This record gives sequence, structure tokens and C-alpha cells, in this order.
Amino acid sequence: MKFIAKLIAVLGLAVAILAAGYWWGSTQSMPSAANTPEASTPDRNILYYRNPMGQPDTSPVPKKDSMGMAYLPVYKDEGSLSDNSVVKISTEKIQKLGVRTEVVTLRELTRTVRAVATVQADERRLYTVTPRFEGWIQRLYVNTTGQAVKKGEALMDVYSPELNTAQHEYLSARKGLKSVEDSGPEVRSGMQQLAESALMRLRNWDISEVDLQMLQREGKVNHYVTLRSAGSGVVLEKLAIQGERFMPGEVLYQIADLSNVWMLADVFEQDLAMVHRGQTATIRIDTYPDKIFNGKVTFIYPTVNQETRAARVRIELPNAQGLLKPAMYGRVEFASIPSKDKVLAVPDSAVLDTGTRRLVLVDLGEGRFEPRTVKLGMHADGYAEVLGGLEAGEVVVVSANFLIDAESNLKAALEGFGHPPPSSAGESGQVKSGASVASATASHHGEGSIEAMDWAHATITIAHGPIASLKWPPMTMDFRAKDPALLRPFKPGQKVAFEIVEESAGEYVIVGIQLAGASPASSHRGKY
Repeated sequence: MKFIAKLIAVLGLAVAILAAGYWWGSTQSMPSAANTPEASTPDRNILYYRNPMGQPDTSPVPKKDSMGMAYLPVYKDEGSLSDNSVVKISTEKIQKLGVRTEVVTLRELTRTVRAVATVQADERRLYTVTPRFEGWIQRLYVNTTGQAVKKGEALMDVYSPELNTAQHEYLSARKGLKSVEDSGPEVRSGMQQLAESALMRLRNWDISEVDLQMLQREGKVNHYVTLRSAGSGVVLEKLAIQGERFMPGEVLYQIADLSNVWMLADVFEQDLAMVHRGQTATIRIDTYPDKIFNGKVTFIYPTVNQETRAARVRIELPNAQGLLKPAMYGRVEFASIPSKDKVLAVPDSAVLDTGTRRLVLVDLGEGRFEPRTVKLGMHADGYAEVLGGLEAGEVVVVSANFLIDAESNLKAALEGFGHPPPSSAGESGQVKSGASVASATASHHGEGSIEAMDWAHATITIAHGPIASLKWPPMTMDFRAKDPALLRPFKPGQKVAFEIVEESAGEYVIVGIQLAGASPASSHRGKY
């Protein structure tokens, strides 16, 4: 019995040892959850942070958009998969499209502003002959429009009872002054003041010093007084007629000195920043195609014409030979102003203007193109200054960018706003599914409040609520009206319900709008 008991104990111990060994071996060969590839976290490098709404806007550091939504990280190992804004085009198609690129570099931009202008008389050199007394024109010495006159030259002889009376008063006072030479100082002083008052009245009536000296010298009344020109110039307007009666304040002549003239140039408001006082200007007149005139900017008028969106710029220039005549038409070129420092610039052909913003296609290599919103400054020499959105050394598409737009259905990249791209797009991004094509022209409805309106460009700024069909959160956006007449009945501050559709390049335009709560019959809709 003891032998059997020992045998059973030995067998039990062996079984226990085998079980323990099996358990230990199983734990060593089975990978732990912590060591599985799914649970392991590789060292993932963050390339940048992208806009959560799918807009082509990135940031090298974490930040939030205007609605408080955090930007999403894009990792190095998944950047090509998560960056929905990147457009992919095959190498073969790139060659067929004739795509050309250029490196964004610093440039020294110069610009020449051109404008149309007309010759005008210098307003400071205009004179009018306007008598301050009543009379009759006895004789005209200057009797034609356009006749040249010099300062002090006789214009006409006039007869006026008031002038005759004033002359008599002066001569009487002067005779009285001689008769009281032996009188006291007070009497002589009073008579002297009387004579000077009579003479001053003649001066106030614009009687020239030459005629007054003649009166003093000869001591007799001139029944016909001569009116003389107050300045040199040409007669622009002659209203005086021999034998005619005139009244005080009536204009008889208008005379202009054209030895210096003004050129009034109409400069568009977007070019005004390039024009300043003291700047030189080159003028070409159609009448003299072989001549070049030079002048200086002396004044920029403080208003802009509402219809032409241009402001007037005054240029003064000499006209000693009298070649420039009022109302002549000419063209003005304002001297180029080189930038003090080089600026980042891209070719004008690289810019895609959607109406509300400007974009360029950045070549990422290997057939990948990223639409990038840029902020532009001045334009000159076929280039545009870049104030934001690009860095030196990046490569932009300068040719066939519109073809890439059409080939790749760029609207999904430009205006993603979080809604999923078509699932049936091929390599070039073209939609192949009939359902996807139909959704591209589907309308979407929203409600909001009008913040601002721009009737000149048919745009409206609306602070709208969520638009579920596009997965848009509440935001403030600019929309263009398909038909500008849709915006006429509305004004800022009104609450409206509107209908939008997606046009080319992902731009959403308003095709219907009405006051919030109004009946559908009162809706304003355009054709689309």
C-alpha cells in the first residue's frame, strides 16, 4: 500500500511540474498586449496642422480657427492620406497640359501708373473783368475771343455818371485844399481827407493808377474812363458789346494766363497709393505725337468719382510756347517708383482669382498640387507682391493652372468645408458618378443675418447658422449673387433665408433669397 501511495504522489508531482512548465512556456511565447504592433506607438512626426473645415489653410503650430475649432495634426506617415486639399495629376497628363512652374523668389518691383488726362487752365491765373459801377461801353479795344492781352492793356472805354461825379468831387477837394493853405491845421486836414476819399473811391472802382495820375496831372474830368486788364493772357470769353449798358457785377471778359497749365489725370483708386505730391510725370498729347511734356504732381483731389472709381490728380507744367490748350486730351505716365527692399513675388499668371479670394497652385512634386490662399499687394512688371500664404523657394504653377483646375475638379480642394469628396473620382479628380454630378448642382438652404452688402460686386456678407446639407457650422461668409438684382430689396441687419448652389472652383453663389419667415411666393430667385 505504501508503495502505491508513493507512486501516486510521484505521478501527481510530475503532472504538477509539467503543468507549471506548460504555463510558463505559454506566457513567454504569447506576445503581450503592450507589445503588439497595434498597441505600439511609433515616433510619429507632425508635419503641420490643417484647417478642420478643409480650407487650404495650414499652421506650423497648434491653433484654433475663428469658430474656436482646433486645427488637426498631419503626421509625416499619413500626410499624403489626410491632406485632402492636395490634387494629384499623373505625369502624362501634366505633360499634355503643358504645365510650367516658377520658383517664388524675392524681387525688386517697379511700377508705372498710366492715366488719361485733359489740359485745363490754371485756376489761379484766371481773371474776370467785372465793373463795380453802372455804365455804358463807349469803345472796345479787345473785341474778339482768343485775343492775347497784356497786363495793364486797355480793354474798353466806358461812360459812367458815378465816375464823373467822383472825379468832380476829387478835383473840387483838391481846389479847396489849395484855397485853405493859409487856414488852420484842422481845416487843411479835413480838406485833405476829402480829396483822398474821392481818390480812394475811384481806386475801389478799379480805375487804374495810370488814369488816376492823368486825372491828378491834368486836373480835368475824363468823361470816358478806360478799363484795363488785370493780368496777361488770352480772352477765353468776351461778353462785352460796344454800346451796351452794363450793371455792377456783370462779367464782361474772362481772361486766362496759359503760360502754365494743369493736366487733370483720372487715376483709378487702386493706383492712388503709387502717386504722391512732388512726383514727376511724363505727358504725351495726341496733337503732338513727337513731343514729350514733363510736369510735377502738385495736388491729389480728396474725392473719388463714384461712377468711374477714379480720383483726379493735378499736374502742373510750363506752356511757354502755348502748345497746350484747354480741353486737349493726353496720356500721363507717372514715374516708376522702385521698391526700397525686394519683396516676395509671383507671376500674375500664377494667381487664380475666385472673386472673393486669390489662390495659387503650389507644386509639391510627384504630380501633387496644393491650392494655397495668398494675400497680394502691389502688381508691377507682370508680378504680384505676396504678403502672406507663400514662402521663398516654393514652386507655383504659372501656366496651365486653369487647365489643372478643370482637369482635377479643383472645387473639392478649394471649398471642402468638411463634406466628403465624390467617391467615383478618377486619378484626375473628375467625377464619374451620375449621382455625384447631380449633387454638384444641388441647392442648399440656410438662414442668417445680413452683415454687409457690396452692390458694385454683387456680394453679400451673411452670418448664417448651421447648413446641415453641407455639414457647415455657424459662420460668417461672403456670397456672390447669381443675379445682382436679387440683392436690391435687402439691406444690412435684415434676417434672411437663402438658397445657394455650387459653381465652378467650389464657389457657392446665391440663387434665391427672402426675408426670414416670409412666404415662398415673396422669394427672389435668379436663373441658374
